[in-house]
Amino acid sequence: MNLKIFGLALASTAAMLAQAPATKVGVINIQQTILSTKDGQKATQNLQAKFDPRRKDIERKQQEIQQMQDSFRKTQNTASEDQRTKLARDIDQKQMALKRDMEDAQGDFEQEQSRAYNELGGRLLQVIDKYARDNSYTLILDVSSPQTPVLYMANGTDITAEIVKLYDANAPAAAPATGAPGAGAPAGGLPGSAAPKPTTIAPPKLPLPSPSKPATAKP
Repeated sequence: MNLKIFGLALASTAAMLAQAPATKVGVINIQQTILSTKDGQKATQNLQAKFDPRRKDIERKQQEIQQMQDSFRKTQNTASEDQRTKLARDIDQKQMALKRDMEDAQGDFEQEQSRAYNELGGRLLQVIDKYARDNSYTLILDVSSPQTPVLYMANGTDITAEIVKLYDANAPAAAPATGAPGAGAPAGGLPGSAAPKPTTIAPPKLPLPSPSKPATAKP
């Protein structure tokens, strides 16, 4: 290719790039956004209040096991073999029951948590969709998702705080949870994209005490 032809090709490419629409990309932390909205904070408080009795019951059982373990250690040189065997067996049974209670409580908590937050996420996607259209975004990436790792982003590309502010400003005074998670999400997404899907997040777990260790001394 001679210089004249190369120059014409370069000029043609530059003209095409000049005519192409600018790509505007934004990033958002969906997890942080959901948990930062007033609805998200209220949902978190309601869940904690609902499961607080179960958490306290688990803590009470944990303390009971700890007391039994202390008694086992203190009396291991004075109690009979039958007494030590019975106490060790009782401790093991209570520990297994406590483990099941903790797993059940955590599972129930996460199930209700996902239901509440995913329903909120469906409403949040409507806000993001409108914001993206109004501000001519071509693409918005969720940096909280391991499937979309972002290694670098310039200042001004993170729209998390703006979406939280916009959501709170337009959220109804009381947003009842109705229908399936994500119900009411817009039928269309960003221009040229598929419809947005309900967001699944991994919020904090129910704060439960750590399981106690079994009695160290053997009967």
